Amino acid sequence: MEVHTFGFNQQKRWSVNHRPKIDSSRTLVVLFGSSSLLDADGPIAELLNDYPGSLAIGCSTAGEILGTRICDESVSAAVVRFDRTDLRMASAPVQSADESFAAGQNIARQLNDARLKGIFVLSDGLQVNGSELVRGLNTQVSSSVVVTGGLAGDGDRFRRTWVLHRGRPQAGVVTAVGFYGDHIRIGHGSKGGWDRFGPERRVTKSKGNVLFELDDRPALQLYKEYLGDRASGLPATGLLFPLALRADQEDTKSLVRTILAVNERDQSLTFAGDIPEGTLAQLMKANFDRLVQGASEAATTIKLSGQECSSTLAVAISCVGRRLVLGERTEEETEATLDVLPPGTQQVGFYSYGEISPYATGTCDLHNQTMTLTTFSEAA
Repeated sequence: MEVHTFGFNQQKRWSVNHRPKIDSSRTLVVLFGSSSLLDADGPIAELLNDYPGSLAIGCSTAGEILGTRICDESVSAAVVRFDRTDLRMASAPVQSADESFAAGQNIARQLNDARLKGIFVLSDGLQVNGSELVRGLNTQVSSSVVVTGGLAGDGDRFRRTWVLHRGRPQAGVVTAVGFYGDHIRIGHGSKGGWDRFGPERRVTKSKGNVLFELDDRPALQLYKEYLGDRASGLPATGLLFPLALRADQEDTKSLVRTILAVNERDQSLTFAGDIPEGTLAQLMKANFDRLVQGASEAATTIKLSGQECSSTLAVAISCVGRRLVLGERTEEETEATLDVLPPGTQQVGFYSYGEISPYATGTCDLHNQTMTLTTFSEAA
């Protein structure tokens, strides 16, 4: 397995003089870039022109990760040629949240067969219900298949996102790549680092990923009380105060949800994933040191699982809310992951509107406000 990572920005152009000549049916190009590439995709076209026989997957971001560096209005890319692993692409449209479940099923059906070991999926970040997308995937593939990925971003603007489809950035699309054979090794880890505060409240009215009431009170009104002066900056400031959800008081598994949109008319909040009625919800706030520690723990999870080979690509997907909170300290979490992963690991990634990974093991879940890591390597 051969791994190369490099980047592009408008000032310095590409960070390498010559891109590796490893085009093949077992080569995967992974790229992340600004939402502005919807209007001018020249750098993407230039890169993919060198790899006509390869598979390519990518999406827009709320910040591009290359090594430990985080950039905006750039492209971060990895080109990986596998020696013994077969690859297959799949895609499905998702023009509204109602189509999310079907899109997940469609993707999984295209990729599923007896040799499938993993799926890496990227989705439109605004028109999808990430929980339903994941549920659709899980209905079609075995729990032994590792499914990871994320939802595309658009900074803190929440206006438009894109996913690479047939070599071009497009909105309203989900794409995925399947990994096949006995040699591929896929590691995964996902950790948060937020503190809970305030009372735990019951979701008394919701529909899909739209929350209307908590403890019979209008959700948006309640959120504004907690945000105070920051309420005028919604939905972006809502990223600083995600919701922790669990089924009941005995449930030890907690999923985090972050805001995508607000509706003043009906006082509702739209989240990246489902907010089921009857679940318990509690507000969360940032703890700087624990956010960085969470990134390190995500990498430690992979290392403890024994996913170490001579050549490794790590794809880091972290929530935009973490970046807004960490500010100038954001690179501490990308440094923390590489400090733990095997020496020589190369890292690319992006800041997202949602992260997809198993909670620990088994089927995948939609997460928000986590650092989610996926590593790809091959055994001899």
